[in-house]
Amino acid sequence: MIIENPKEKAKKAYLENKQLFERLKRKKPKNLDDVFHELHEEAFEQIDCLTCANCCKTTSPIFYERDIERLAKYLKIRPVEFIQQYLHIDEDNDYVLNVAPCPFLDSDNYCTVYDARPTACREYPHTNRKRMIQILDLTLKNVEICPAVFWIVEQFKERQEF
Repeated sequence: MIIENPKEKAKKAYLENKQLFERLKRKKPKNLDDVFHELHEEAFEQIDCLTCANCCKTTSPIFYERDIERLAKYLKIRPVEFIQQYLHIDEDNDYVLNVAPCPFLDSDNYCTVYDARPTACREYPHTNRKRMIQILDLTLKNVEICPAVFWIVEQFKERQEF
C-alpha cells in the first residue's frame, strides 16, 4: 500500500481528526482498542516500515533511564557517555536525540541498534496499545509522521460512527 503525500493529506485532515478524537474522549467507546488493534494489524500486513522510516528521520523518541542503560551497554560505552554523545534534555525535561534523522538509522532504513532500541521505538506507532483513549493526542500527532497511522485513522473514520 502506497499513500501518496501522507503528510499533506494528514495536515488537511487535522481539524477533522482532532474533532473526532475529542468526541471519542467524551464518549469513551468500549470497543476503541479492539477497532484500533484490528486496523493496526491490517495496516502492517500491507505497510513495510523499511520503505519509509519517517519516524526515525523526523522525530526523536523519549529515552528513559533503562533505554539509556540498555543502549550504552549495547554500544559498550558508559551511560553518561551515551548521554553526552547522543542526547539532550528537551522542554518537557525528557532525554531526546540531539539530531534528526536518528544517528542509528542506516542508509537502508535499518536500525543499527535494533535489539537495544528505546521503548518508544519498540512500541511505535502505538496504535496497538491498550487504553488508546489515553493517547489520542499522540495519535493525532503521529498521523502526520507515520503513513500507517494516517491509514489507520482514515479507515477508522470510514468504518465507525462515533
